[in-house]
Amino acid sequence: MPPAASAAGPAPLLQHRLDGPADGVPLVLGPSLGTSLRLWEPQLAALTREHRVLRWDLPGHGGSPAHLLPQDGTAEVGTLAGLVLRLADAQGWDRFAYAGVSLGGAVGLELADRHPERLTALAVVCSSARFGDPDTWRGRARKVREEGTESMVSSRPGVWYGQDFSRSAAAAELLADLRAADDAGYAACCDALAAFDLRERLPYLAVPVLAVAGREDPATPPAHAREIADRVPGAALVEVPGAAHLANAEHPEPVTASLLTHLAAHARASPRR
Repeated sequence: MPPAASAAGPAPLLQHRLDGPADGVPLVLGPSLGTSLRLWEPQLAALTREHRVLRWDLPGHGGSPAHLLPQDGTAEVGTLAGLVLRLADAQGWDRFAYAGVSLGGAVGLELADRHPERLTALAVVCSSARFGDPDTWRGRARKVREEGTESMVSSRPGVWYGQDFSRSAAAAELLADLRAADDAGYAACCDALAAFDLRERLPYLAVPVLAVAGREDPATPPAHAREIADRVPGAALVEVPGAAHLANAEHPEPVTASLLTHLAAHARASPRR
């Protein structure tokens, strides 16, 4: 759960930004590990036509304080979900749509499991109900605590995106966000991924779900999205040809189109402020 308020005042919120019409349909967008809220900039113009869009930074990423997650190896995705609910509460949003990439998508699955009454629709992009071997994530957490996030930079091209995109200004900005991330905050997010396993809960999710996969994603291969789509009742699946892990940045058009279709189908359930 999120940090409790202290005698000095309420606990800080995650760094966030609001865009779009003040009376737009509430939509929250969650980032991937190592990125910032600008990961969603390729979708922003289209999504803000109808939505009041709230983007947020993970602890230790962008402008969010690292200490919002425990630094002792006990961090959980549920804590991040609680922090997102605090952001929605601060806007007065009882219900909202949610989309997230990778770890941001896991936060959405956690919200759908624990707080389905808060979500009108959910889209998970290049995400998973379990992100591989927990020991791998614990090992990455140790590596980053010892060597910093710079130690991850050389391995991201080919995982986050393909060769053509790697020469773009957008790719350079993504790597700059990774370099700027707080080592302890990044490692705590790795701890949260190590502990995350929602596979057995998928058949009980009662929120309209869209799973988007990059067909060339080595971090969360299409089988991860197919598992979500196969096990969540009524879920939809979109696979993006040629896309790696940050599909919404590398191939924004098909991801944007699938999001707009999914959100429009469930917009009637989402009240405006």
